[in-house]
Amino acid sequence: MRGFIKTCIVPIGLFAEAFVHVHAAPVSFRNDVMPIISKAGCNLGTCHGNATGKGGFKLSLREDDPEFDFRALARDAFGRRIDTIHPERSLILRKPTQQLAHEGGRRFEKDSWQHKIVRQWIVEGAKRSPKNDARLTRLDVSPREVYLREPASALQIKAEATFSDGSKRDVSRVAVYEPAQLGVVEISPNGLVTRKQFGEVTVLVRYQKQQLPVRIVFVPRREDFAWSKPGEANFVDHFVFDKLKRLRINPSELCSDHVFLRRVHLDLCGVLPTAEAARAFAESKDRNKRNNLVELLLASPEFADYWTLKWADLLKVEDRRLDPKGMRAFHNWILESIRSNKPLDQFAREIVSASGSTYETPPANFYRANRTSDLRARDTAQVFLGTRLQCAQCHNHPFDRWTQDDYYDWAGVFGRIDYKILKNRRTDRSDKSEFKGEQVVYLKEGRKVTNPRTDEPARPRLLGEEKSLKAENELTALGDWLASAGNLFFARAQANRIWYHLMGRGLVEPLDDFRDTNPASHPRLLRALSDELSHSGFDLRHLIATIMASRAYQLSSTRTVKNADDSLNYSHTVVRRVTAEQLLDSQHRVAGLPLQIPGYPEGLRFAQLPLAIRQRYRDRSQTDAEKMLELFGKPKRALVCEYERSQETTMSQALAMISGKRVNGLITSSKNILSRLLDQKMKPEVIIDELFWTSLSRAPSQREIDGLMAHMKKCDFSRRGYEDILWSLLNAKEFIFRH
Repeated sequence: MRGFIKTCIVPIGLFAEAFVHVHAAPVSFRNDVMPIISKAGCNLGTCHGNATGKGGFKLSLREDDPEFDFRALARDAFGRRIDTIHPERSLILRKPTQQLAHEGGRRFEKDSWQHKIVRQWIVEGAKRSPKNDARLTRLDVSPREVYLREPASALQIKAEATFSDGSKRDVSRVAVYEPAQLGVVEISPNGLVTRKQFGEVTVLVRYQKQQLPVRIVFVPRREDFAWSKPGEANFVDHFVFDKLKRLRINPSELCSDHVFLRRVHLDLCGVLPTAEAARAFAESKDRNKRNNLVELLLASPEFADYWTLKWADLLKVEDRRLDPKGMRAFHNWILESIRSNKPLDQFAREIVSASGSTYETPPANFYRANRTSDLRARDTAQVFLGTRLQCAQCHNHPFDRWTQDDYYDWAGVFGRIDYKILKNRRTDRSDKSEFKGEQVVYLKEGRKVTNPRTDEPARPRLLGEEKSLKAENELTALGDWLASAGNLFFARAQANRIWYHLMGRGLVEPLDDFRDTNPASHPRLLRALSDELSHSGFDLRHLIATIMASRAYQLSSTRTVKNADDSLNYSHTVVRRVTAEQLLDSQHRVAGLPLQIPGYPEGLRFAQLPLAIRQRYRDRSQTDAEKMLELFGKPKRALVCEYERSQETTMSQALAMISGKRVNGLITSSKNILSRLLDQKMKPEVIIDELFWTSLSRAPSQREIDGLMAHMKKCDFSRRGYEDILWSLLNAKEFIFRH
């Protein structure tokens, strides 16, 4: 009774259909028992893998630390959980089989293969795995990506483990299968994936500490499908359309000129085109006018203003931690970088390697906004590498390769950063996060980052690197590494971010959460975009122009019957609400009224302001403009994440647009566009036409003209009638949403 017949090429007996005890190979705790515990779900965060355990029994999360788990189970060989004298009395056997009451329910059956292996381990003395025990070196899973067209409805996943002694084992039966999208599939314990509905699903296959994703796409038959053969402008279309063809989905048609004009102005400049620019574009017969427009706007001051806003959001440019002077200095430095088309790798290098006065060396404000080693490590990884490390602070990352040692060694790179606070004249004495006054960022002597797992000082190590970082100035070394040609983390993170801002959805979502278990929707496209960015010398404008030249970017938002349900594969443009700054700046442009903000020059746009949404201090209240910006999702810049900016639509927004003081003030102002048009004594049809070109970048249809003229007759062609028309245009879905 010391082993089992082997059914595959393995060093020890495991997973046989019938367990006949004929040889003396001992059961391995690490390779045999722990996978069964994981398969049963005992070490998940909802069970004994919880930070505090369950019922007085705690395991490491997802088999993170087998040695810890061994001590938790077998620290007392004559205890309740493990009884080597009477194995059948062991709680580790009685509770999962529900011979005793178990809050987690039945996890496996008595006399099942799982039960027999765990029992055999106890019979053999419940020993820890010996030092020379074979260790897992690689997990292979097949297939990794497959498209299943109806009537195909099921797929068997195969998982094979390779160990340090060269042996291989089929672990399909004991691997853990976790679908990333719920409701699409049903997965058997042996890895048989069965379709519940059509769609795309990523299944995470986990065995011991290794995990791999499997992408499965269930495609409806669609017997009447015929590929529409849309033209390809560049490689972007090749990869997008290749997937659509495999999904048997045709893309929508190209958008109209006026939709493209408005879309490009909002995406590049954050504001609508003028009526004159809209008419000129519509009348142009130049076949290359779309690409020419993109090049023109990329060189405009408005482009630099608007894309500075995006980076200011991401880098926490706000006046509470940075103070007004530091905030303006950092904002102006970003603006000048975008304006001069500074390569993104140089831009990133200058930020992460900055030190000195936060007034005289503006990028040093990045570290002023992130005041602890942990925060600097997490935010730098998230912004520049597209990696979320938060989970690895307390334990090895359950969904990524990062260990707790990786986390603290990475934090150690920032461990010597300190500040000289020359003076702090804070407004709110109880707010210790508020700073007003110059600070100096510098590297001090000595380390202060301790790895809590070892209780030893962390050894500074760049993320993903094995060797310790040995440099006189860690920040300079960090900047050089970040901007190096071989740093694929940086290139793909920035390419994905640019794609997100133009297409409304990242190829990886969330866009700053790159990991093997969260694969891109279009992996080859992401790699091609990353290569394009890198080969262009990290030229932001070049990659934007490349994406905008594609047919995929220029598709209409009008959905067809076949692609109406697609939200992942760019078969049509996804309609989304314009941002807070876009909305307010466009309102002012349509009304013909320059923005007036105390302390700033008249005519400045909201997109040009360095300010974030400020906290409501006891001695200050928000202005009407700040209230509107916050209402429509402008962030407080407390997080290094694009999703802090809200794109939701709410009833409060609708009320502010319908009857809000600010919108109605723009409409009724005696200095607005209506006053100028009426002073010129234009015909009603001409005024209506001008309002449409100014607000919607197009001429009104005949139906719209007829309806509005009827309304004007009821109002005796008074100014009030024109105000109603302007109000309706500012509240139109075509105005509030980007199509």
